[in-house]
Amino acid sequence: MQRSPLLQPLSREHHQALKLAKRCARAAATGDAEQIAQACDAALQAFATALEPHFQVEERELLPNLHTDAGLALVQRTQADHRALRELCTGLQRREGAALAEFSRLLHAHVRFEERELFPFIEALPG
Repeated sequence: MQRSPLLQPLSREHHQALKLAKRCARAAATGDAEQIAQACDAALQAFATALEPHFQVEERELLPNLHTDAGLALVQRTQADHRALRELCTGLQRREGAALAEFSRLLHAHVRFEERELFPFIEALPG
């Protein structure tokens, strides 16, 4: 599906986020402390350089336009996911396998939500 020009950069970033989520899930599933630590470090680096800036763009440029009856639930879900992913960084800093697994699960679910629900809703808005 071709995204609108406004959303294309964010969609491309979603692909990278899915790759990160998969890497984190694999590392968490091993139970190996070294693999978990490496994946936590990679996730924190990606969070600082890619995910947090991505979230800020969405929160600054997309979500303010959706505070309507129909869009409010999408805004709330997006904000809740962003908040939860930010909070999981504490566990990643401690290199916790459970935090890594949850970060992976939530990041994957969040990207799918945005691609399947949030972005189509935005694209269907008039003008």
